[in-house]
Order: sequence, then structure tokens, then C-alpha cells
Amino acid sequence: MWFDEAITCRSRDEIGIPGSPDESFDLGEVDTIASVQRVHREACAASRRATAGLALDDVVRGNRRGPLPLRWVYLHVLRELAQHCGHADILREQILGDVPRGDDV
Repeated sequence: MWFDEAITCRSRDEIGIPGSPDESFDLGEVDTIASVQRVHREACAASRRATAGLALDDVVRGNRRGPLPLRWVYLHVLRELAQHCGHADILREQILGDVPRGDDV
């Protein structure tokens, strides 16, 4: 969403993504790990294409916050990724609980 909406100025509807972040967590019966991974790889490739001709200080205009430098978009996405990886780590620890792992021996 960040690289498509902010850089190409396409709406969420045009991109084909839900209108709100909460809706993006709803999985359908056809969603599989493989299909979600495929869509993620496709989004990454599209993001690379969208930013290929831009410099970090170029201003992108498609975000609701208004014009932003591409550098800000990259940093924001990295922050979001780190935050969500932290969430995944917490879930992993809760799932594993007291199960001994190789590094615990």
C-alpha cells in the first residue's frame, strides 16, 4: 500500500486492497500460505518498479498525509516491519511457551 498508493497515487480500490487495515487481516477460504507469499512477492516487485527511478529526496504525493519524501516512506515502512516482526516474535514465544529449543540445551 505504501509504495503503490503514495508513489503511484492509485486509490486502495484501484490497487485492489481493502479500505481499512483491519479488513486486510481477513482471510478467505482460498487464501493459503503459498498464495499470501505469492501476493507479497508480487507487491515487493511492484514496489521496486515504482521506486526504481526515484531518489530518496524525491517527493511522493499519493499519501493522505500529503507530500512526503521517499526517504520518509522507506523509513516508515521499515518501522512498521520492525513493529510487526516484534509482534510475530511475541506470538512465537507464546506458542512455544516452555518447549525447550536447541539453544536452551
